[in-house]
Amino acid sequence: MKKIALLLAFFAIGLQVLMAQTKEISGTVTSADDGGLIPGVSVSVKGTTLGTITDMDGAFRLKVPQDAKILTFSFVGMATQDVVIGTQSTFKIKLSSENISVDEVVVTALGISRDKKSLGYSSQNVKEDQISTVKASNFMNSLSGKVAGVQIKKSNNMGGSTNVVMRGNKSLTNNNQVLYVVDGVPINNEIGSYSSQNTGATGYDYGNAASDVNPDDIESINVLKGSAATALYGSRASGGVIMITTKKGTVGKKGIGVTVNTNIAFKSIDKSTFPTYQNQYGAGYGNFYGPNGDGWFERRDVNGVTQKDDSKNFDWVPTTEDGSYGAKFDGHPVYGWYSVDPESPWYKQTKPWEAAKNGPITFFEKPVTYTNTVSIDNATENGTMRMSYTNFKTSDLMPNSDLHKDNFLVNGSWNVTKKLTATATANFTRQAATGRPSTGYSDNIVSNMRQWYETNMDYADQKTAYFLTKRNLTWNYNSALNYPIYTDNPYFQRYENYENDSRNRIVGNMALNYKVTNWLDAYARVSVDDYAEKQEERRAVGSVATNFGVSRANQKSGYMRRDITFSEYNYDFMLKFNKSINEDFNLSGILGATERRTNLSRLTSSTNGGLSVAGIYSLQNSVSALPFPVETESKIGVRGLYASASLGYKNMLFLDGTFRQDHASTLPEGKSTYYYPSITGAFVFSEVVKQNWLSFGKVRLNYAEVGNLAAFDALLDKYTVNTPFVGASYSLPSTKNNPDLKNESTKSLEAGLEMSFLNKRLGFDLAVYKTRSMDQIMDVTLSQTTGYNKMFVNAGEIDNQGIELTLNGSPVRSKNFNWDVNINFATNRNEVVSLYPGVDNLQLGSFQGGVTLNATVGQPYGVLKGKDYTYDANGNMIISASTGLPVKTSTATSNLGNVNPKWTGGITNTFSYKGVSFSFLIDMQKGGSIYSLDMYYGLYTGLYPETVFTNDLGNPVRDPLIGTPGSYDPKSGGYLIQGVNVKDGVSTPNKTRVDASTSDFAFGTAARPHRDFVYDASFIKLREVSLSYNIPTALLSKLLVKGATISFVGSNLWIIHKNLPYADPEAGLSAGNIQGYSVGSLPGTRDFGFNLKFNF
Repeated sequence: MKKIALLLAFFAIGLQVLMAQTKEISGTVTSADDGGLIPGVSVSVKGTTLGTITDMDGAFRLKVPQDAKILTFSFVGMATQDVVIGTQSTFKIKLSSENISVDEVVVTALGISRDKKSLGYSSQNVKEDQISTVKASNFMNSLSGKVAGVQIKKSNNMGGSTNVVMRGNKSLTNNNQVLYVVDGVPINNEIGSYSSQNTGATGYDYGNAASDVNPDDIESINVLKGSAATALYGSRASGGVIMITTKKGTVGKKGIGVTVNTNIAFKSIDKSTFPTYQNQYGAGYGNFYGPNGDGWFERRDVNGVTQKDDSKNFDWVPTTEDGSYGAKFDGHPVYGWYSVDPESPWYKQTKPWEAAKNGPITFFEKPVTYTNTVSIDNATENGTMRMSYTNFKTSDLMPNSDLHKDNFLVNGSWNVTKKLTATATANFTRQAATGRPSTGYSDNIVSNMRQWYETNMDYADQKTAYFLTKRNLTWNYNSALNYPIYTDNPYFQRYENYENDSRNRIVGNMALNYKVTNWLDAYARVSVDDYAEKQEERRAVGSVATNFGVSRANQKSGYMRRDITFSEYNYDFMLKFNKSINEDFNLSGILGATERRTNLSRLTSSTNGGLSVAGIYSLQNSVSALPFPVETESKIGVRGLYASASLGYKNMLFLDGTFRQDHASTLPEGKSTYYYPSITGAFVFSEVVKQNWLSFGKVRLNYAEVGNLAAFDALLDKYTVNTPFVGASYSLPSTKNNPDLKNESTKSLEAGLEMSFLNKRLGFDLAVYKTRSMDQIMDVTLSQTTGYNKMFVNAGEIDNQGIELTLNGSPVRSKNFNWDVNINFATNRNEVVSLYPGVDNLQLGSFQGGVTLNATVGQPYGVLKGKDYTYDANGNMIISASTGLPVKTSTATSNLGNVNPKWTGGITNTFSYKGVSFSFLIDMQKGGSIYSLDMYYGLYTGLYPETVFTNDLGNPVRDPLIGTPGSYDPKSGGYLIQGVNVKDGVSTPNKTRVDASTSDFAFGTAARPHRDFVYDASFIKLREVSLSYNIPTALLSKLLVKGATISFVGSNLWIIHKNLPYADPEAGLSAGNIQGYSVGSLPGTRDFGFNLKFNF
């Protein structure tokens, strides 16, 4: 690299000597239509090879011979303009356009701006107003339905993570998330959840680190989809890249400008995403309570003492149960959990036996989100500057919760000399959260609401009990005043067992650009991403015992904290060139070197055996000796060399090539160097095919290879330090690492067609692609004689192939009224081609209830497996003649579906009339499967209306059976499942009714196979709506306001269609590879609000 740089420097010096008789000219290029500055315009001296292009601010600077006569300005879709130089040194050029916009200049890999028509790969741009008008706390959620081929699943949790996968999963066990790049610098997107949370067991969703990017600071987002578009980022970008450009001061706009933006959003529960409860039966699982084991209630007196009298005067709600398969509501007085505590307002009193007036939905609060931003920008002849501050604060559906962010951004550029430009950016973010909701099956309030609940239990009573006593009084216990059996009082849990976390982060970079010649720049940049995060979890004295702390032992109280620090430094040096070889050919590209140093440290520590003193959450307040903390520290280094070159012919034919070589510390010597090549071609045939109806036409083709690194600790075996007690002080993990691993690799081929018609009133972009990912890093089972259970190996292949289509049109375009439509569509087919020899299935995750997530040879990645129905030779469902229930398969290995959608799409309509704009977005997904543990258990416990219907005989289904198969009494309860009884190979129609009088063999887990609880994840949503009004400047001039906009906005307003009962099919656990599992998710919310924006 040094030799190349030195050679280029000597060449540049020689060139300047030869051109000593020159003068410097400069200027700006704007659109004649709207006055907007246009980047990427070609500026050349006619009859020579001298030239340059305008920068992102539409400015250019060029040295020309003293005798130069004419400057030529050209840009795709705009009329080429020749301008006489004369004695001028400064030019202000206005180009006439054909509905052209600055969208045709896009930011590509490494932050390089390119003319979109020259690209040989697919990219899609998202404008500022598509992100900032309808705000989301996580900007990633604002991309839903707006980009073809990008699947986005957001969490309903406060500050929760968002899963973003582009063109399908390409790695079996490694990272499939996209890479986020801000102003050319990659940023960390660490997912803050842990394995127990990812698989739906328990834990908190701490969100994505990339959510620290402030939506109000984003100017545009360009999505680079294929491997050819991202190959220059090496292994980090195997999942695609989202390029974010932040707002900056504007060249040519002199003076100080101030922008103030206020947004307030109100949230209300979307009731279609929360259970509807049956209101006919209450607590219990059948009629087997009381002293004789044949009643619907326990028998106790006012003091809780067991009675043998069958009188209803002693009816006591079963407090040891967590289901609603009990007695029918009739309003008679009953004792319950509320009757035994002297501090209770219902001490020794009864309540009517009836459904709760204040059910689970009344537990939730009404969140409000406030976002306030102020920004200041300034520009002079020598540079620009922009500063912004954003304060974000939101509450959550759960009581005692809030999330607060402060974001401060400053960036600027300075023309140190005519040739040297300096730029710098610093972004500081402080985030603090209290009371994130617990997720998964265990220790989750919402999971209890959806699965294990007594429909007679009134949440207002629980609230009163907690705030009166500040104790854990609740509806389930063994005996009077005993601790709860299953679940805590939900208010006790929210106000005593809450978590809190905080993160301080700085992301910044400094860069120097030196213009060696008018066609060659030397560029150097150093960037940093550094944060410190603390996470604290509490378990108050008096809580239900659960797995807690470092040891995950069953404990009734405790304190745990995690301390996380992360830092990444990137050093880049580039030589950028853009040279007109002659009137027909242009050559541009880069030569560069990069070095990355990443450090990540996690320290997890906790008390042991509970808290010595209630209410003091400190490691020193441990009952037993502190266990050794779990400490992980990773240091990763990557060095890379890269180059790209783009050859253009007559601004219509383009050939690009890139090459990157990386050397990584996570791979063994001899296998640590790997290569990422790409080649692309584009032909703008509209430059040849001249038709009035054809505004633009381009075909493109590309091939690329990218990869995915091994984890930092996958090479060498490591010891685990055990807490001294009884046994060894050190142990080895059950999975053996492999010092011979190599990186995963992906080869991709893509073709595309872009066309626009009728003066760009109608257009489309079509992409077709196929990828094959090889040398997957996975674990395989070993013989136990090795001392290990598994070992990491390179094996397996995954294919993805798909189609992406973007349509845009303007059905109406007039002086005052415009109607614009944008449609996105994408479909991806995924297949696991092979695994390790002799292995045809890799289990990715195991869910409560026995369903698993798998990679199976010949199937899509993410197959759900479990128990299914059985069938006779004619395909009839086999029913047990004794129970009337379906006969399930003996093993849970049946294919129940896969988590991948068949296709995704979005439709955006925008109407504008003078200063008023109205837009709405419909987002949709067809197919994909999701397993609902909520329905699996919720039907078993009798919570839902599906368990109280009127049967085919006209009787309540929960009434007892009367009669025998084939001769049931007309007053019989139960229900009949269509199918056959099989005996000695002979099938006969089923005549045995299911006894639904108790939960043992009625619905849910006891009655049906897993097949019945895997649902189609399709949906159609009204994702966004906005109505904006630009207040006329004539009304603002006296107020010193240059512009003002008021917007009324809404998001997630209506789920037009879905198949998953009582939940949002998008509401996953967190980001990552474990998807397709619905368990204890918060209900979705409809968000309404308004924006006020003022420019001074």
